Amino acid sequence: MIDYVSLMLANMAAGLVIVALYILQPICSDENKGWSVAFIMSGLIAAITGFTMTFTWPLPSPYNTAFGEMSVLLGIILIGAGISIAKGWSLLPVCVYAIFAGLAAMLVGWRFIDLGLSQKPLLSGIGFILPGIGGVCAWMVVHFKKQLWLRIAGAAVLFAAAGIWLFTGCMAYWFHLLVK
Repeated sequence: MIDYVSLMLANMAAGLVIVALYILQPICSDENKGWSVAFIMSGLIAAITGFTMTFTWPLPSPYNTAFGEMSVLLGIILIGAGISIAKGWSLLPVCVYAIFAGLAAMLVGWRFIDLGLSQKPLLSGIGFILPGIGGVCAWMVVHFKKQLWLRIAGAAVLFAAAGIWLFTGCMAYWFHLLVK
């Protein structure tokens, strides 16, 4: 069995940290265009591994749906944001897409908790719900970009989610490397 969920988790943590750090930057700076590469790098890994997982089903059924499809949505958002940043376009259209992806992530998180999926269903569920909240609220952070408190709150939510997925990813690497 090929299981690359640990890569997906580490990448998701990195992507969420990249977004959090980006929204903490001064908004109207030409230096912000340099962030586009990091968005696209993380987005490509998320989209590619997510599509692969969605189509090949290497994990038990609910995990493919949750991790694969949510990874695709996150990847597309990161790629779209990266291109928008590089071109100097508004991020609001990407935020509209992020609202729907965020709602889906929140639903997946709730079902993880409800069904007791994974060894730590509450932690995993919150790990989906927090980025979902970030996606649903992304338009506020972009639209009210001069409100530092709002950007800090958004970054805090994403840092918390990244911490959950980094911890989960490290545990996945730790146990996946066991020789059996």
